[in-house]
Amino acid sequence: MNGPGRKAKVRAYRKGHWAEWLAAGWLLIKGYWPVARRYKTPQGEIDLICRRGKTLVFVEVKYRGAAEDALLALQPAQLQRVRRAAQIFLQAHPQWAEFNARIDLVVLAPKKTPIHVKNLV
Repeated sequence: MNGPGRKAKVRAYRKGHWAEWLAAGWLLIKGYWPVARRYKTPQGEIDLICRRGKTLVFVEVKYRGAAEDALLALQPAQLQRVRRAAQIFLQAHPQWAEFNARIDLVVLAPKKTPIHVKNLV
């Protein structure tokens, strides 16, 4: 695939990487230590996995032009894929079995402070 479609995909991919790095830095400042980034499973991908104390946090990162749009971007089906991917991660890494686990969302938008939504249900 060449042309404008490919360029748009490359731009989106780069923005996604940039947003994940920014979110990881923001979480690090808040005391979350990175465990993995872009963890891929057959069920889906987890953008970030972090640890804070005895809690393992699976983080979905959303970047949009407006924070409100990013907050609405995580659809139930996508959240379910993150849940399944988190279960696969925990099964593959028994060293984390004693940790509490949760799924968080980090929302990024231009010229806005990141928003950290904890413990999505």
